[in-house]
Amino acid sequence: MGETETGATGAAWTRREVELVVSVYLRMLRMQLMGQTPNKAEHNRQLQAMLPARSKASIEYKHCNISAVLVELGVPPLVGYKPLFNYQQLLILVVSEAIGKDSRLDEAALRQVETPAEAPLIDSFERFVVAPPEGQRLSTYDRTNQVRDRPLVVRDYLQREARNRSLGSAGEDLVMRYEAQRLLAAGSRVLANRIEHVSKVKGDGAGFDILSFETDGRERFIEVKTTAYIAETPFYVSRNELSFSTEQAERFRLYRLFNFRKRPQMFALAGALDASCRLDPVSYRAEVMARE
Repeated sequence: MGETETGATGAAWTRREVELVVSVYLRMLRMQLMGQTPNKAEHNRQLQAMLPARSKASIEYKHCNISAVLVELGVPPLVGYKPLFNYQQLLILVVSEAIGKDSRLDEAALRQVETPAEAPLIDSFERFVVAPPEGQRLSTYDRTNQVRDRPLVVRDYLQREARNRSLGSAGEDLVMRYEAQRLLAAGSRVLANRIEHVSKVKGDGAGFDILSFETDGRERFIEVKTTAYIAETPFYVSRNELSFSTEQAERFRLYRLFNFRKRPQMFALAGALDASCRLDPVSYRAEVMARE
């Protein structure tokens, strides 16, 4: 049994302990969503005083588990706590109950994900591109076993952010500048001048947002996904984007921008999306069937 189940003492986390940790985490998350910077070290010390059986490291680990639960429930997590998905079943139930009752968190999260955005001015793209985050393990929680009279509270904040056209457009504008600088730095001014913002010129039906080029002149089809949150934040792709990425796998790139409102960075995924991402069908189109 791992640290997430037992903690440093070997004793299983009780519901009271989990509720205390979740309460403090959500307090810090509300602060973050309202533009404040929570003092994580001080909050940890307060939890250690309330939970003498738990070490600083054990509490930090539990915070990372909470981040993972929030990502799965569609809620932006705290910056600085990388999601760790091997959490106990009790945790997802407690977090779900807590966010279902937290009206202040709901208001702050909705306000932030729907706020318009502008492409930031960046003097240098030297540290703009980073490696993709490590692949996430599947959750240890089996939703098919959840108690029927206690359904999970799932928010759609991350999906709403994905529909924020202002944020998406700002991300694409930044990528346009990045691609131009990349090609100019390689001495390909002619190619830099040929970059096309396809989604603005031709609409969203092409299966990609930006037409750019390799330095040898080959086309690069770029789909841009932008979030204000951490690199591990899930993103949403359409059936058309998935199909296009498969048809044009050699030339397709997905650029994932994250931490966009503060210090934007980006990682890239090359090739078909179903080869680099675990795809979860989150919705279906439904039509009433004809009666026989």
